[in-house]
Amino acid sequence: MAARIERLVTSGQFTLDGGTWDVENNVWIVGDDREVIVIDAAHDAEAIARAVGDRRLTAIVCTHAHNDHVNAAPALADLTGATIWLHPDDLALWKQTHPHRDPDRHLVDGQVIEAAGADLTVLHTPGHAPGAVCLYDPGLGTVFTGDTLFKGGPGATGRSYSHFPTIIDSLRDRLLTLPPETKVLTGHGDGTTIGDEAPHLEEWITRGH
Repeated sequence: MAARIERLVTSGQFTLDGGTWDVENNVWIVGDDREVIVIDAAHDAEAIARAVGDRRLTAIVCTHAHNDHVNAAPALADLTGATIWLHPDDLALWKQTHPHRDPDRHLVDGQVIEAAGADLTVLHTPGHAPGAVCLYDPGLGTVFTGDTLFKGGPGATGRSYSHFPTIIDSLRDRLLTLPPETKVLTGHGDGTTIGDEAPHLEEWITRGH
């Protein structure tokens, strides 16, 4: 059975640098009727567990460690027995939210995470956060971009641990080189495609400066 992608939207707050904002996050569930992975366990572990249902949750993969993307990860892991995966460059951010619980596994650029017909290749795409990653599955024609790429441009880089020239390099070298028909499924809001976003790179650079 081919893998499918399910979207759950959860609500909560994003907190960094002394500010707090109300946000809605996309939680992505990838797999089949037996086994799934969750990308970004945001805000509500019980709601995510209900969406997973009686399927085996093998991994909780964090695109980055801003609190709104990881705040439900330990509780979801406790509910399901899944392992939490995070790029080590985001451990400092992770510790702001979970000082007493480490991720279980480190994401490495180029590794492939398998789940029930899905093969998600890890692309290290720093800029929005040092350990930000995207997850690309050519079979599904989809890349999960977290907060690195949105419909209309790159993720925010105005706060601690972020860097605009770095996110531009990540977009240019790692994401916009993917096939133009690739679907972009984001950490917040509606998706897009690589082909729709790639022509605007120079505009983003000009805007960012």
